[in-house]
Amino acid sequence: MGELAEIAMVSKRTIDYYTSIGLLSAERSKSNYRIYSDESLRDLKFIEDCKSLHYPLDEIKRKLDMKKDIKIHDSEVEKHVDEVTQQMQQLQNDLVGLIPVVEKLDNLQKEKFTTNLMMLKSVLMKSLLNVTS
Repeated sequence: MGELAEIAMVSKRTIDYYTSIGLLSAERSKSNYRIYSDESLRDLKFIEDCKSLHYPLDEIKRKLDMKKDIKIHDSEVEKHVDEVTQQMQQLQNDLVGLIPVVEKLDNLQKEKFTTNLMMLKSVLMKSLLNVTS
């Protein structure tokens, strides 16, 4: 647990809590130590990413289950797609609201902003293509 906590930069207490509520799973050694797999590390990073986006733990659990394809229903997938679509729409609205601010930047700042935005747009498009293909 200590190694996992160090690698993921979270406390042992956090890992213990996530394990106790079923977000993480661990094998037990003969001496009763918890042994976490690489998948547990990926799950822990996913949990922390979701927490940084202010998702509640029950929603994170649902997302982990979907990720692992654990008995999910079409309605759950549809709900999740709707939520992500709404978030994307809100982000687009936020970006449109930034256009007047960007227009006031000098050319170097505008170029930096535009380059970063185009890179993120490309990453998002690739992700969306992977989902739909």
